[in-house]
Amino acid sequence: MKTNKEKSKFLAWVDGDYIIGQNNDVKEEPKKEAAVTAEKHHEKTIAERFDEWIGKNEIHVYQKFYKVMAVVLALIIIVCMLVTVSKLPSFGDPDNPANNEVSQKYIEDGMKDTGAVNIVAGMILDYRAFDTFGESTVLFVAAGTVMILLRNDKKKKGKEDDDAIYDPKPDIILQNVSRLLIPIALMFGIYVVLNGHISPGGGFSGGAIMGASLILYCNAYGVEASRKFFTYKTFNTIVVSALTFYAVAKSYSFYTGANHLHSIIPTGVPGDIVSAGLIFPLNIAVGVIVMCTMYGFYSLFNREVI
Repeated sequence: MKTNKEKSKFLAWVDGDYIIGQNNDVKEEPKKEAAVTAEKHHEKTIAERFDEWIGKNEIHVYQKFYKVMAVVLALIIIVCMLVTVSKLPSFGDPDNPANNEVSQKYIEDGMKDTGAVNIVAGMILDYRAFDTFGESTVLFVAAGTVMILLRNDKKKKGKEDDDAIYDPKPDIILQNVSRLLIPIALMFGIYVVLNGHISPGGGFSGGAIMGASLILYCNAYGVEASRKFFTYKTFNTIVVSALTFYAVAKSYSFYTGANHLHSIIPTGVPGDIVSAGLIFPLNIAVGVIVMCTMYGFYSLFNREVI
């Protein structure tokens, strides 16, 4: 033991860590190196080994699990859909549940009850008017929600973004073609809305056509030009007014003639433009709601503000 100690002193003197004649001992191994050595000799527990394996293979395991579960879920959905389709009644079978007194009522008495030659318009704007009102409200709520989520926070940014950065580059061909197409598209959209109760069409399809014409105008002439006639205030005023009119009109309609009892609202002569009772103005209300919502969504996703 003493020999080993003297040997350690000699080696320390050779390395310059020991001075003869002074009371100094051989430097001990640093604590850090001792901790590393102890860690090497430490036998890891099962939990420690599992945590280490998870840390190294977490992403790989997750990706494999995700793929397997995606395939399993897709197969379950496919099986459910196939079973559902196999249980559906045969197409064209006169005994189908769809061929009942409800559809027969719409076909036989639709024009007499609503005054609308277009049975579909009479059904969605008279028999099921509040359902259509809910659909129109959903469009407005969706646009309002997106507006809240995407609009610029002027207080944080200090100033409004320059609209020039959202403007497309001037395209002479697009502008000249749009100058011809936009009036035609607007006129056709108005025609589809106004004739929705006497021919195929109505507020939803006509409003989509008019909304597309506004989007084309914005792409051709820029944001600043479109803001001259359509702003955030315009959007709110038109949509809220149309929804309010719709709610009041149909509430009054059902109050005065609920379930198609005798109603004081005249249906007019079937086939005339101004006929079908409240269906004609309700088509206009739905049309402007769809038009404003389409253009509003485009503006929000394009520059985060109307």
